[in-house]
Amino acid sequence: QVQLVESGGGLVQAGGSLRLSCAATGRSFSSNTMGWYRQPPGKQRELVAAITSGGRSNYVDSVKGRFTISRDNAKNTVDLQMNSLKPEDTAVYYCYAPWGGVDYWGKGTLVTVSS
Repeated sequence: QVQLVESGGGLVQAGGSLRLSCAATGRSFSSNTMGWYRQPPGKQRELVAAITSGGRSNYVDSVKGRFTISRDNAKNTVDLQMNSLKPEDTAVYYCYAPWGGVDYWGKGTLVTVSS
C-alpha cells in the first residue's frame, strides 16, 4: 500500500521558518516528479512547488525566493523549506506524487502563520 506521510507543520510567527517533510512508502518515486500543494482556508488547492527526479524544480510565483523544495531519492522523501513565512501562507500542505497514472496524496499538515 502506497502512503505519503507529511510532517513538520505547526504554528509560526510571520517571518519565521518551517520545514515540511514527506516520506513515501510502498513504492519508489525516485523516477517521478514529486511536489507540494496547499489549500488555504476557503480556497482551492494550488501547486506550491514540484521537483523532478533529476532535481529540477519549479515554484508558484508567490513563494519564489522564500521556499525551497528538495528530495532524497534514496530515502524516498521530499522536503519543503519555508522561510520568511507570511500569514497568507497559512494552509494545509499536501505531499503529492504521481505514479503509473495514479495520483498519490498525503493527508496533509497544517501550517499556520500568525501576524
